[in-house]
Amino acid sequence: MGIPLLGLLRLPSSRVSTMPHQCSMLHSMDENAESLARVIGARVKQERKGREWTLDQLAAAASVSRRMLVNVEHGAVNPSVGTLLRLSDALGVGLPALVEPPPARLAKLTRRGEGAVLWTGDLGGRGVLVGGTEPPDVVELWDWSLAPGERHESEAHSVGTRELLHVHEGTITVQVDTQSHELRTGDALTFRGDATHSYANPNTDTARFTLSVFEPGVGAAHRKDAPVV
Repeated sequence: MGIPLLGLLRLPSSRVSTMPHQCSMLHSMDENAESLARVIGARVKQERKGREWTLDQLAAAASVSRRMLVNVEHGAVNPSVGTLLRLSDALGVGLPALVEPPPARLAKLTRRGEGAVLWTGDLGGRGVLVGGTEPPDVVELWDWSLAPGERHESEAHSVGTRELLHVHEGTITVQVDTQSHELRTGDALTFRGDATHSYANPNTDTARFTLSVFEPGVGAAHRKDAPVV
């Protein structure tokens, strides 16, 4: 079975910054989003209990509120991509591990339409996580589309993060820190994901691109022992 959709995740985070709230409540989710929210909640709770951490300890390690963590574990919210990143890094498992079961075989196949929709823009753009590897050195593979006028902003990721972007359709502008790069169909860009960056489509046609994110040493910033709170 493929990864269900997560719905309208377009909220502020270490990876996405577009709205002033960290999550949307369950009543705003569709059936697929509810299903994935429950999967994520169960995985977070399983990893937390496996480390014998309390809710307060994980909340402190991930820099999220206890109330947010309770809602995530209950599957009652649409957590932002940034909240998922903070939780996965604190747990040392990587983002892909929170949205799909660990691979049981040598290969993991994701069919077309089975990726996890972790960002949806106001004008119809989407960020779909289609695959990822296990920690400690995590690689994420994303399928992105930006409607005309849409912009996706990201804060700096953990130190050492690198991103590779390849444009399949349209034209986009990628800004890395103070440097701006215009990419057309067929162009590719490698850049530091540990600097602030953004992707924008200032044109009249929808743009589509593939994004690979390499995050070395996931969880290295957090001790294996429970944090003191």
